Amino acid sequence: MYIGLDLGTSGLKGILIGEDQTVLAEATAPLTVSRPHEGWSEQAPSDWITAAETVLDALAARGLGAVRGIGLSGHMHGATILDAADEVLRPCILWNDTRSHAEAAELDGDPMFRRITGNIVFPGFTAPKLVWVRRHEPRVWEKVAKVLLPKDYLRLWLTGEHVGEMSDAAGTSWLDTGRRDWSDDLLAATGLSRAQMPRLVEGSQVSGTLRDALADRWGLPKGVVVAGGGGDNAASGVGVGVVRAGEAFVSLGTSGVLFAANDGYQPDPATAVHTFCHALPDTWHQMGVILAATDALNWYARLVGTDAARLTAELGDLQPPGKTIFLPYLGGERTPLNSASVRGAFVGLEHATDRQAATRAVLEGVTYAIRDSRDALAATGTRLEHLLAVGGGSRSDYWLKLLATALDCPVQLPVAGDFGGAFGAARLGLMAATGAGAEIATLPQIARTINPDPSLKDAFDAGHARFRAAQSAIKDLT
Repeated sequence: MYIGLDLGTSGLKGILIGEDQTVLAEATAPLTVSRPHEGWSEQAPSDWITAAETVLDALAARGLGAVRGIGLSGHMHGATILDAADEVLRPCILWNDTRSHAEAAELDGDPMFRRITGNIVFPGFTAPKLVWVRRHEPRVWEKVAKVLLPKDYLRLWLTGEHVGEMSDAAGTSWLDTGRRDWSDDLLAATGLSRAQMPRLVEGSQVSGTLRDALADRWGLPKGVVVAGGGGDNAASGVGVGVVRAGEAFVSLGTSGVLFAANDGYQPDPATAVHTFCHALPDTWHQMGVILAATDALNWYARLVGTDAARLTAELGDLQPPGKTIFLPYLGGERTPLNSASVRGAFVGLEHATDRQAATRAVLEGVTYAIRDSRDALAATGTRLEHLLAVGGGSRSDYWLKLLATALDCPVQLPVAGDFGGAFGAARLGLMAATGAGAEIATLPQIARTINPDPSLKDAFDAGHARFRAAQSAIKDLT
């Protein structure tokens, strides 16, 4: 058996799979986010340990005596700061925290960062957060002995080892993404050194072994290996089998991700595309990331006093876009705008805009934002022939038809199953324990393919053009 642990922002999920990758058990534990000031987003790392204990307690009811490997996945970019005794110095600053926007802009103004990392320095990334701590929390700064990403703090608890891996490290602004190693120059530019970073392994490699006390507690054998694992999206890529060039998925979750695997390193920071290492050796991936996908639909559902599933169920067949346009920038945007300050808007509201028309506008706005990411990936040379759809939004047939038509790209829906970060982490645990490679990260069985509606292609092309015009108009107003 193999365990995958996926540390999400709102909860920790654990999954237990067998040798044939059949899911044998799963469990979740909730987590909350603290927002002490506007733009701040924090979690207590001790809560992650409590959640992991809850999940492992539940999985242990299935019996864990046959477990050979554990893999880890987690939300990226979080600054988990430890002193020399491995005590946490302050709450972890999360991926969606924007307090360090000024520091990010300063670092991004140094051409060395884009040249070495292949990426813009976004406010959510780890390096600008440490510069913020240096400026605003000097007493914390002077005690910094190690900086870990969130899932790697779980690893420290599991193994006693300070270890990270390439896919998560690529989101720090300290990694030489082409060479797959820390950059001493970038670390020095932020007042840090390699000694304060974890050592790096590939996601499918062994990072350490489970501590005996934890093995005894949950009935695991001695010597269970813990894989390097992956950042949440890279682990999801492994889970859904998007590990080879030409394969891609779209995730309609809280945020929206357009993810494509690459067998070479092809950065283009100006597009605001994320170019990161994949969780497997000699493989990279590109992502367009939008910060509000189902989050935008859930926001609108709360506004009108219902739930998202009911809103999308009301829509019937795919319709051409109306005059109402929705810009889904509820908390800033990454690809392609790279703006922490831009905010959303309804544009073109009229007497005819009823609840269904506004629902369609919300779905269209998120879809157009994903199309912007598709165009940004295309600017780097990445072409998408088809897309696997995952995440909660993929339960809406209307949204899938809209996505296929607006992107002019067939969308494939996997059969029911778990293809998220926890499943990918379990696959990485299997690889680390057995020496298997990318060949076990197979694509899921496809339940059906949703093809573009050619009769509506021109209408959605025009709708996207109006969306871009509205985007330009509001960008500096908010």
